[in-house]
Amino acid sequence: MEWKEISGNWVLIPGKPTGIIHFLGGAFVATAPHITYRLLLENIAEKGFVIVATPFINTLDHTAIAQQTLLNFERTLLRLEDRGMLGKKYLPIYGIGHSMGCKLHLLIGSLFPVERAGNILISFNNYAARDAIPLIEQFSSTFQSNSSFAVEFTPSPLETKQLIQEKYSVRRNLLIKFNNDTIDQSASLAELLQNRFPEMVTTQILPGNHLTPLGQDVKWQTGKDFNPLDAIGQWLKQEVYRDLQQLKRTILFWLNPLSSPL
Repeated sequence: MEWKEISGNWVLIPGKPTGIIHFLGGAFVATAPHITYRLLLENIAEKGFVIVATPFINTLDHTAIAQQTLLNFERTLLRLEDRGMLGKKYLPIYGIGHSMGCKLHLLIGSLFPVERAGNILISFNNYAARDAIPLIEQFSSTFQSNSSFAVEFTPSPLETKQLIQEKYSVRRNLLIKFNNDTIDQSASLAELLQNRFPEMVTTQILPGNHLTPLGQDVKWQTGKDFNPLDAIGQWLKQEVYRDLQQLKRTILFWLNPLSSPL
C-alpha cells in the first residue's frame, strides 16, 4: 500500500476493504498526518481499513475546521466511490481522533448529519485558548483596554460540553487515555457520553503518554555479527513500540472484536 493524496486528504487503500477510518490528528501535527501518525495508520490499514487522514491548520474557529475537514472527507469518499476503489459492499465509517482531533469529531457528530458506526477518541482535551496556546495570554493582554475583546476557541470549552450533551449523535464510542498523560480530559468526556448513551461508551487506560500515537519506526541495522550494541538497539526498539502496539491492538479489537489476536 502507498499513500495517495486525493482531494486534499492522505489515503491508504487495502486490497479488500472492510471499513473506512476518518482520521484527525492533534493541533500542531495534523498538517501531515500521513507522516506524523504513519506507523499507527499503516498498521490499521493492514487489517483492512481504508484510511482517510484529513490535514488541517489550527485556528481559533474549531467549528469551521470541523466543517471543512468533514467536507474534504466526503469529497474524497465520492472520488473513491466514482473510481470503484471501495468495492460494492457497504463499508462502515469510523472516526478516529487524537487530542484536538477528538474535539473535531465530537463537533462533527454534534453539528452535522453524519453516519458513523462509532468514534475512537484518543487523549481528548477541551482546554480554553489561554491554556492550550501559551502565547495567547500575551496576545490577549495587548487588547485588555478593549473590554469587549476576548480570545477564545469557537466553540468554547463550555459550549463544546453543551453541544455534546444535547446534540452528539454517534452512539458507540471508545475513549483511550494514557496513564502518563497529564493534559488528558477523557474522564469528563466519558461522563458526558455515558449520560447520553448508557452502555455504549468504553474507556481504556493504556501505558503511554500524550505523544504515544505519534510513535515512529526506528530503523536499526544489525551488524554482520550480532553484538551487545545490537542487543541494546533491539531492546530500545521494543520499548518504543510497546505502547504503540498496545494502542494498535486496542483500536483493532474494538473495531472488530472477532478478529484474531495480533
